Amino acid sequence: MYEPPGRRAPLPDVIPIFPLAGALLLPGGQLPLNIFEPRYLRMVDDALAGARMIGMIQPRNGDAEDASPLYGVGCAGRLTGFNETDDGRYLINLTGVRRFRMVEETTNDTPYRTARADYSDFSVDSGADPSTELVDRERLEEAMREYLDSEGLKTDWAAVTEAPSQSLIVSLAMGCPFAPNEKQALLEAPNAADRADCLIALMEMSSGEDGGDTPLQ
Repeated sequence: MYEPPGRRAPLPDVIPIFPLAGALLLPGGQLPLNIFEPRYLRMVDDALAGARMIGMIQPRNGDAEDASPLYGVGCAGRLTGFNETDDGRYLINLTGVRRFRMVEETTNDTPYRTARADYSDFSVDSGADPSTELVDRERLEEAMREYLDSEGLKTDWAAVTEAPSQSLIVSLAMGCPFAPNEKQALLEAPNAADRADCLIALMEMSSGEDGGDTPLQ
């Protein structure tokens, strides 16, 4: 589920954006999407013909209409999987490459939104994150166990134990059903260690383990 970001084509200055509440893409993560709206079918067509990049970003109010305000930070994903169904839908896979700060929306003649992206604040996304060595793996797994038990969810604990910390953090952050603002906090965490701390806080609060005393940054 995790693909370490590598050096490929330069990231585009202007990127098509897909506003979707609750959908989190992180560098190295894999996000499957079912595309059926005509404007986003066109977006995928254009991405396939161009840089193969789409920016995932959340609307602030949960509404993806054209005028909806957006969060300031999203994640650029590379189209790494594509299938077309008999009824005209696209089943695609995005691999997270690098987060971006949205500088401004750009004017264009496409039915989907585009934005000028600044990637400079997220150089940590371009390679191995040394902060993974600071992750409290024991506490992370314990919080995960309590959270999954409280949600009635199961997992392959042998696979969890063997997974590298970076892979586990990305999978948890993207896969757990947190609220959109909580997903945004995970996206904007500066590095893997901070994201792990945020995950632990969210899981402990959800499972009632910390009594509501853990602050979120």
